[in-house]
Amino acid sequence: MPICTTRDGVDLFYKDWGSGPPVVFLHGWPLNADAWEDQMKLVAAHGFRGIAHDRRGHGRSAQPWEGYDFDTFADDLQDLLTTVDVRDAVLVAHSMGGGELARYIGRHGTDRVSKAVLLSAVPPLMLKTEENPEGTPQKVFDTIKTGILNERSQFWKDTAETFYGANRPGNRVTQGNKDAFWLMAMQESIKAAVACVDAFATTDFTEDLRKFDVSTLVIHGDDDQIVPIEATSAKSSQIIPDCEYLVYEHGSHGLSSVPGHKERFHHDLMDFLRS
Repeated sequence: MPICTTRDGVDLFYKDWGSGPPVVFLHGWPLNADAWEDQMKLVAAHGFRGIAHDRRGHGRSAQPWEGYDFDTFADDLQDLLTTVDVRDAVLVAHSMGGGELARYIGRHGTDRVSKAVLLSAVPPLMLKTEENPEGTPQKVFDTIKTGILNERSQFWKDTAETFYGANRPGNRVTQGNKDAFWLMAMQESIKAAVACVDAFATTDFTEDLRKFDVSTLVIHGDDDQIVPIEATSAKSSQIIPDCEYLVYEHGSHGLSSVPGHKERFHHDLMDFLRS
């Protein structure tokens, strides 16, 4: 298996498909690089080089006890980009991966980055505060952690319903979507699962977003039950200097996997890559 060993000795699994301009995919919580298989094949089949890694604690990567914060994730990404030796990469990030992307640019700049895509992403801040009244209350995150610790297998099965919008009338979510979610989630360590909730709930990426100096595409579904749009992408699109903002009607959090929205995302992604 292709492995990148980070500066602190953590082995990260990654996929590297095709050749051409690099497109690096950053997965959401609690998933892994497999969540991007459709998009990896898409870009590799159209003259791009697709790269995706399993974040530490997820999938086939090592499961250390420490390091589940966005400074560490951003430094892990820098180690990966150095290992695969890419520059002028388009970074495409989903959900929690959007925080990884934002903090990466905040810490490491855009020497290796040409464009960015934020899909259903958590920046600038998910937690409800006096300054961020549209955010999610702390008790919601506490309930998530309790669910994981009590019986994570069933928790992931339940979460798949809202992740893809399978609880909405007329949805096109497949059993395969939900099964794949459960399988990937069960490969994440329970330590990483809980620690990442604290990380993506409380980290403020506002200043990171202000440092974006590359063209950025922000996409979010208006029926996202996991990362509410008004506290996240609606605000990020106003902070990032050079930003195109697309809202998918009835789009769920996992819209890049659900039939209908997936095809639209592929179209918009390829247009952006070629622009």
